[in-house]
Amino acid sequence: MGIGSAFLRRSVALGMSLLAVASLTATTYVGAAERPKASKAKELKRRALSASQWAERIDRFIDTRLKEEGIPPSPRCNDAEFLRRVYLDLVGVIPSEEEARRFLDSRDPDKRRKLVDQLLADPRYGKHLADIWQAMLLPKVSDNRRLQREPMYQWLVKNFNANTPWNRMVYDLLTAAGPQSKNGAVSFWLGNRTPDKVTDTVSKLFLGVQLQCAQCHDHPFNSWKQDTYWGMAAFFVKVRPENPNRAAKNKKSPGVTESGKPRRRRRASPTAKNVPARFLTGEPAKLDQAKPFRPVFARWLTDPANPFFARAIVNRTWARLFGTGIVMPVDDMVGVNEPTHPELLQDLSEQFVASGFDLKHLTRAICNSATYQRTSKPITGNEEDDLLYSHMTIKVLTPEQLYDSLQQVVGKQTPKKSKGRKQRRRRGRSPRDAFVAFFRIKEEADPTVYEAGIPQALRLMNGPEFNRRSYLLDPKRLRDSKPADVIESLYLATLSRRPTDAEKDRLVDFVRDYQGKRSDAFADILWALLNSSEFTLNR
Repeated sequence: MGIGSAFLRRSVALGMSLLAVASLTATTYVGAAERPKASKAKELKRRALSASQWAERIDRFIDTRLKEEGIPPSPRCNDAEFLRRVYLDLVGVIPSEEEARRFLDSRDPDKRRKLVDQLLADPRYGKHLADIWQAMLLPKVSDNRRLQREPMYQWLVKNFNANTPWNRMVYDLLTAAGPQSKNGAVSFWLGNRTPDKVTDTVSKLFLGVQLQCAQCHDHPFNSWKQDTYWGMAAFFVKVRPENPNRAAKNKKSPGVTESGKPRRRRRASPTAKNVPARFLTGEPAKLDQAKPFRPVFARWLTDPANPFFARAIVNRTWARLFGTGIVMPVDDMVGVNEPTHPELLQDLSEQFVASGFDLKHLTRAICNSATYQRTSKPITGNEEDDLLYSHMTIKVLTPEQLYDSLQQVVGKQTPKKSKGRKQRRRRGRSPRDAFVAFFRIKEEADPTVYEAGIPQALRLMNGPEFNRRSYLLDPKRLRDSKPADVIESLYLATLSRRPTDAEKDRLVDFVRDYQGKRSDAFADILWALLNSSEFTLNR
């Protein structure tokens, strides 16, 4: 099934989904300036499905659509494929040799479910999500060249690992105040210092809406007006973020305050309009001019009845795990961008709210579904399907995943001591930062398309990350082990699987016939594995 034919077949679903959004946006909201209550979250969770029940519902929606389209699903992936996939998706790094060996050798029929639970409880889970969200929350522009990103990163790590409910986490982010040294969430306001920048970022990340086109004129493809844009921006006119570049020169921690009166001068678009604060759904906000505006907006945004909030994060989470969202692009979920599975998206959103905005519960349900656990190998009848999840999408490793996986195989890189390197470390420029910057192609790159070029390919072949002596090549280990055993270790450590019999036989012959040191033969094998497409892809 090609994209064009799929588009035609989904025309009815498009109309239904747009009607559903239209009816939802007619709801009236109360902009109460209060933080989401934990008691309300507990009340919602009593109505939530278990992860296994939720996974079964996901599969019913997906399988029903596949049956309607006459597309057969690919079979369940093998243990090695699942192992590597879930490690990369949940903790951002491939499993170690020992972890791979332990899981593949286990005969526990419930080992996949247990592994998902284990990884969701792993501290690396929060670090992986912090990598993703920090890049989206803090634009890499010249105005932010001296912005300290570590406080934001640590705040995200802490909240993701604690599984802070998503609505409470976003509320705290959008109402953050005080010095950055005491509240890492204020970094968002330091990195987005004008009302228009905040409006653009908040709309895309937390509402799934590309609102920036309405900054200068009425949106050509949907109902957003210029007044809609500046009505949203009006919630942020009282925020006073300090300039982080100036604060760095003065050796102080920058901070954020929200004063009683709007700023008389604000750095914003020349098309800025002074209009009353309005929510995206059109309702005017009831604001006390003597009090902060942000809590009113944040409460509306994170309200369970908001038709955009849960849909946006559910779709973004689905896209992260499958490589493509139910609606694409993930930050433009209205207008002509219809969902492939409207009923599934609606059900996921409702269940996510019912779970108390529990991100781990959502992730657990998806990862336990048969849909997520399908092989990436297409079969006869589904080779052309790239929309309906008949088989898993192959994703390219992110720069962070690639670097961390390399480090796990070859060992941590210890920077040489020099004045230049000390200066870079003080500015937050670690070897990992440099690697990520070199391999970062563009913002919001398609995770299913390999876009690296010749410079990146040469770096992978010749870079220091590939030419250090791995623990796998320890001389004593090589001396005391059979070639077949060493080769198996190399495969488990890099590709998270054992070599096939053909691969093992060919490489044993290679080692036997190698003209040089035996250790160099194994080093060549390791280099080839690390430079293989299988290593740089998440299947």
